[in-house]
Amino acid sequence: MGRVRLEAITWDRLGDLLAERLLDLKPADGSPWPRIAFDGAPAARPGDLAERVGEALRTRGRPSLAVGAEGFLRPASLRLEHGRRDVEAYYDGWLDTGALWREVFGPLEPGGDGRVLPDLWDPVTDRATRSPYVPLPPGGALLLHGPLLLRHWFPFDLTVHVRLSAGALRRRTPEADHWTLPAFERYEDETDPATAADVLVRADDPRHPAWNG
Repeated sequence: MGRVRLEAITWDRLGDLLAERLLDLKPADGSPWPRIAFDGAPAARPGDLAERVGEALRTRGRPSLAVGAEGFLRPASLRLEHGRRDVEAYYDGWLDTGALWREVFGPLEPGGDGRVLPDLWDPVTDRATRSPYVPLPPGGALLLHGPLLLRHWFPFDLTVHVRLSAGALRRRTPEADHWTLPAFERYEDETDPATAADVLVRADDPRHPAWNG
């Protein structure tokens, strides 16, 4: 993390401050829909922060839609083609980036219709979810959460990385999923999400987060 200075904060206060920041966020491409990443390993629970920010936006009269990347995984026949614990596949081949571009980012481009598919594939049943499209009105924010998001060229207007140290990540990741840990080591080396993100949140102690403001 280098010389990044972090300040203690509560999760509630963090959600409020991020929501306030999003109220004035203007997409660089002229789209009426700001797109925000909440990046972090599953053990860091970035979706919890996305939901918290969404609720804070709702109380401020601003619509939003939280979308989990886990709803856009590829079918098991493709994800697990090289085995259930193939780190390279987890890193490069689990996320259906094409579906995310088509069903989530495409509708939010300038001139888009704002109709977003909140999920496409259920990785538990390994079947299509058949969820209906959700209309996001102009000014509404997309809150996409999931792991390894910053290594893709998604058109985010603000990126938030929820970071766990290597030790905390190992402790808080279920033992059955420890095989994924090398993927996050590679992510640290190749993407350096703590530096790449606009907002860094440290969550080693889930009761006492800190952030870079």
